[in-house]
Amino acid sequence: MIKIAPSILSADFAALGADIARVEAAGADQLHVDVMDGRFVPNITIGPPSWRRSASARAWPLDVHLMIVEPERYIAEFVAAGADMVTVHLEACPHLARTLAQIRELGAKAGVALNPSTPASALEYVLDELDLVLVMSVNPGFGGQSFIPSSHRKIREVKTLLGSRPVDVSVDGGVKADVARSLAEDGANVLVAGSAIFGAADPGAALRALRAAATAP
Repeated sequence: MIKIAPSILSADFAALGADIARVEAAGADQLHVDVMDGRFVPNITIGPPSWRRSASARAWPLDVHLMIVEPERYIAEFVAAGADMVTVHLEACPHLARTLAQIRELGAKAGVALNPSTPASALEYVLDELDLVLVMSVNPGFGGQSFIPSSHRKIREVKTLLGSRPVDVSVDGGVKADVARSLAEDGANVLVAGSAIFGAADPGAALRALRAAATAP
């Protein structure tokens, strides 16, 4: 089943609650929160206090994507703030297995994100510790970028590595209706979309169109 995860990076932060309500009403499966520190990526976004209030009324899982250095220092705070899933970057975790264990011990699902230049094979020794793999299909740090075509191959490689393991494969970056079906065919079952949804005049209609494109026969 294809899950649609609107990314609030592209939402209107002056009306965040209203934007979240629109995509919830349209059938969003989970909410994606991008956290950036200005070090791991060249941008700064929000911490737990900024989204805790909006998250408190949500009715679906919250996936917090940490694009930060030393994520292990902050994981407990994000889980305490309501994160159901915490995704860290392989490139930011010298002791990745330990960090994934930390996430799970705190009661959240554990995810690993891969930058565009990081091969799928880098996951080989943590496959049994994962609940989610996030394939970055743009260079992280900013919304509104164009999809990197080589991401198709990486998604297929991730699926092959995972085998029969019940791990979600998510893709984030430049995800729009024109690539949705091919991503699903590659093996992605979670589509993260920011500007494609919140940049539309009607975010709810854009979400439904993305789902329809991903599941078209």
